[in-house]
Amino acid sequence: MGLEGRVAILTGGTGALGRAVARHFARAGARLHVPWIVENEVERFREELGELASGVTLHRADLTDPAAVDAFVRACVEREGRLDVLANLAGGFVYAPIEETSPETWQRMVEMNATTCFLCCRATVPAMRRQRWGRIINVSARPAVLRGAAGMSAYAASKAAVLKLTQSLAEELAPDGITANAIVPSIIDTPANRAAMPEADHTRWLPPDEIARVIAFLASDDARTVTGAAITLSL
Repeated sequence: MGLEGRVAILTGGTGALGRAVARHFARAGARLHVPWIVENEVERFREELGELASGVTLHRADLTDPAAVDAFVRACVEREGRLDVLANLAGGFVYAPIEETSPETWQRMVEMNATTCFLCCRATVPAMRRQRWGRIINVSARPAVLRGAAGMSAYAASKAAVLKLTQSLAEELAPDGITANAIVPSIIDTPANRAAMPEADHTRWLPPDEIARVIAFLASDDARTVTGAAITLSL
């Protein structure tokens, strides 16, 4: 996939999907920088990656804080001298009817899904522009590209913002050799989702490793003509 020697930031890298993407990138020879905020996720990340973790630099950073994001990205660029890939995997989910969705819940969904994505894109683009090469991969959601979903107004709206941010960046950054794409997965087969939906049929859920392969492709030279896309992933 042409990731050897590439420098990548993976937000949400210590989560279930993030760990799969980190393994895939590390095996392909990329140098990874992963922000984190949940202590027990860091321990599991190190355990699952094993020796591959030697190619990963972990940074404690609150991605909803503009100053923290700027400092984190600046540290990455100063250490590596370049920045090639940003994969925004951080995010959150809530299910609630509109009358049970508090303003605080709305704000939390916007911050976790849209604001983190915006701040990381804003901070990383200057380095990509200087080298006239870059790959941005964001995560949207089915309700954001379809007609929404009952009980998911805050989540769907925040993920729709991610999609439109991605498409706008694709137009803005194309002259600089930077692509921006969004993946739109169906339900991801993670321990948290299985716990939340124990009676569901898991056979059609997406394994994180399958998503990681698509993200790796979008981060590669082979995907230079793919930008502004909302790529639906399902089994």
